[in-house]
Order: sequence, then structure tokens, then C-alpha cells
Amino acid sequence: MEKKLCLNCSLPVAGRTDKKFCDDACRSSYHAKFNNAEVDYVKQINLQLKRNRKILLALNPEGKAKVSRKDLLAQGFDFQCFTGIYKTEKNACYYFCYEMGYLLLEHENVLLVRRKH
Repeated sequence: MEKKLCLNCSLPVAGRTDKKFCDDACRSSYHAKFNNAEVDYVKQINLQLKRNRKILLALNPEGKAKVSRKDLLAQGFDFQCFTGIYKTEKNACYYFCYEMGYLLLEHENVLLVRRKH
């Protein structure tokens, strides 16, 4: 009878005939290899969303402010990461990072707003 080998470390597997790993550590390690890339991607997006929100909060303590696009970029703001879009009747698009939002204006200006709960 042929010995089964662990899918993670290639050591012989003892026990049930359908067993694929030599122990729990190898099983966890094997599955972590495949899930890490996906989890890392989600973590990076969540970190950027939190960073965007923190920047908007710092620049907009009163609930409404106007800043330059360059100021946001200099602090690490990423205009491609947002949680929602609100489109007005006049087709203006407000982009939100949770409750903090912004509207792109003319001349590289950005209007910052806070959504009321």
C-alpha cells in the first residue's frame, strides 16, 4: 500500500485514509498560503479607506470645508478608494469614505462635507 504524503511538508501521513496533512500546523500553513494574498488585498484597501477618512476628518472639523486636491494628495489621500457615491439632481457626484465626503470642484479644489446620520 502506498503511503500518503502531507500536502504541505511531504512527510508521511498516518491515520485515516482520507487525511491530507500530517498535523494541524501543516493544515493551517497550507491553507494560509492560498488565503494570504486575498486577505492582504482586503486589508490594504481597508487601511486606505481608514486613512482617507482620517485625512478628511482632520481637514474638515466643522463639517464643511474647501481644500486643494494637492493638499489631499500630499497627505496620502487616494481618490480611488471610497465607500459610496451620492449623485445630486444636477449630476454632481459626492464621494464618501464612510460619513466623510468630498466633491471635486473646478481649479483643483475639493469641497469636503460630512454626512449627517
